[in-house]
Amino acid sequence: VQLQASGGGLVQAGGSLRLSCAASGGTFSDYAVGWFRQAPGKAREFVGSIIWRSDTTFYADSVRGRFTILKGNAENTVNLQMNNLKPEDTAIYMCTVRRDGTIDWIDWGQGTQVTVSS
Repeated sequence: VQLQASGGGLVQAGGSLRLSCAASGGTFSDYAVGWFRQAPGKAREFVGSIIWRSDTTFYADSVRGRFTILKGNAENTVNLQMNNLKPEDTAIYMCTVRRDGTIDWIDWGQGTQVTVSS
């Protein structure tokens, strides 16, 4: 599948944003969808993921309790609701998928910039 992340922008600390990951050429029904981010000069890091079939979610410690991954209305959309944003959340956010039962993330989409001002 081809992926596209959207919804980024500039927000003040404490604010919220909702990112979306849309798939074309397929649906998420046989996948887990992951969100990663990369800040300037830093390595890419895992933010969270959802296994579509079971609705099971996982989160990095740095975002747990503030970020929520939600299924969209269609089987080709996943949202990342980000609340209580902090300046350290500033990064390019990107989505990816891995097939059920596998461990490798594949089909990375282009990211969307999130900037949190203090």
